[in-house]
Amino acid sequence: MTHRREVLGTIAASLAATVAARPMTGDDPMEQPGVEERRRELMGLLGDLPPRHREIVVRRLAVEERPGFVLERLEMDLNGLELVPAYFVRPAAAQGRSPTILFNHWHAGEYDLGKDDLLRAKGGLPSYAEALTSLGYNALCLDMWCFGGRATRSEMDTFKEMLWKGRVMWGMMVYDTLRGLDYLLQRQDVDPARVGTLGMSMGSTMAWWVAALDPRIRACVDICCLTDFEALIATNGLQGHGIYYYVPSLLKHFSTAQINALIAPRPHLALEGALDPLTPPAGLDRVDRALRQVYGQLGRPEAWKLLRYEVAHVETPEMRREALAFLQAWLG
Repeated sequence: MTHRREVLGTIAASLAATVAARPMTGDDPMEQPGVEERRRELMGLLGDLPPRHREIVVRRLAVEERPGFVLERLEMDLNGLELVPAYFVRPAAAQGRSPTILFNHWHAGEYDLGKDDLLRAKGGLPSYAEALTSLGYNALCLDMWCFGGRATRSEMDTFKEMLWKGRVMWGMMVYDTLRGLDYLLQRQDVDPARVGTLGMSMGSTMAWWVAALDPRIRACVDICCLTDFEALIATNGLQGHGIYYYVPSLLKHFSTAQINALIAPRPHLALEGALDPLTPPAGLDRVDRALRQVYGQLGRPEAWKLLRYEVAHVETPEMRREALAFLQAWLG
């Protein structure tokens, strides 16, 4: 634990030295014309979803004191079909409303992990629960379909049954995540003006989809999965993503860049491995060019940032420092 605290202290010092961007204010430029229509179009591709505004019912199963933070174990009725286990963490000394991160767990074939990705230290880095709460942030992480407490059926079986019933597995995952955001904004310890989203791998994809679909997300950080769809096809990389990832007819309506453009002008940081087969370099170039243009036209060029590292599908200490610095710069 002492080592973890030293790591967090290093990260905090790096944040103080590197944060230079200004927070979003009420004077920020408007979103591009037609963005709400495009969001509805994107949602319309996600299959038959439960009612968007059905009542959310949450049971708090346990509250645990951890070093530096409090862990709430939750059971959430978000969709009316299957209960959603979740973790909410908050700084132990927090008072009033705090900035909050909607944290999206990864896939990696670790179906038993799910929301515990928030609590797990890996690669020599402290858990995101520790890192975020040490900086004054709350965080919520939900088990996605087939993960964690919902790992009762295989991903393939779930995808196939949903398809028969007019549902899209990715759509159901996105729906639950949006309802998780609805829940956060109901909490009295969450500052609704300072909510961001973050994730790696599958969690990265969820971060930029949810930020694109809901402007209440004020900042987005995605790690190792800003995948350009056409570049993935061109490099024969489709097998790299699970079946959950595929949305019928998506490419008739949207490119990766067009989905991500729906986030603009809100702050968006992408951290990618230059050697990662899931993010072909030509695709990253294409997305970067498009988003530089969009953010520039909206008068917020500094709010879009793509950083690449000579690694594959892994989060490095440098990525972690950049992610936390970016959140502090834009959410405080």
